[in-house]
Amino acid sequence: MGNLFGRKRRSRVTEQDKAVLQLKQQRDKLKQYQKRINVNLERERALARQLLKDGKKEKAMLLLKKKRYQEQLLDRTENQISNLERMVQDIEFTQIEMKVIEGLKIGNECLHKMHQVMSIEEVERIIGETQDAVEYQRQIDELLAGSLTEEDEDAILEELNAITQEQMELPEVPSEPLPEKIPEASPIKNRPKPELVAAS
Repeated sequence: MGNLFGRKRRSRVTEQDKAVLQLKQQRDKLKQYQKRINVNLERERALARQLLKDGKKEKAMLLLKKKRYQEQLLDRTENQISNLERMVQDIEFTQIEMKVIEGLKIGNECLHKMHQVMSIEEVERIIGETQDAVEYQRQIDELLAGSLTEEDEDAILEELNAITQEQMELPEVPSEPLPEKIPEASPIKNRPKPELVAAS
């Protein structure tokens, strides 16, 4: 019982799964970074407007330069996210391809084992033996059919008729003579009528 709990389970998580997970985490971090930059851009755009209203043109210019740099960062971040997503898709598709190749490999091994059990020579031998057996039976049938003469055919028909007559035998006729006249049943005299019996 201790061995069951003491034995380490083999992890089903592969190196490819770990790589995909890390790439997705990096992508999510970059998306969060994009959101922060977008919030900063909106705030700095509003601040630049306010500075221009206040007549602080140079400060507004510096703020817009900073904003432009952040927009470039945003574009680069978008490219990195696209690269990460493409990499994730490539790894996941490669995993599918690996499973297909593994299935093909197992199928090929199975076919190879079956071919070892049933070689071409073995199949040819079995087909040859089957054809020989069919030909041998055909020859026997021909000999049996051709060896009967007309007299044999007549004898077979006579025997068939005799067997048929035996099966259709009629019952034996009784040897005792039949009675000439069947005596009539004598009527019962003075039999009371049913109504009279019930009345008395």
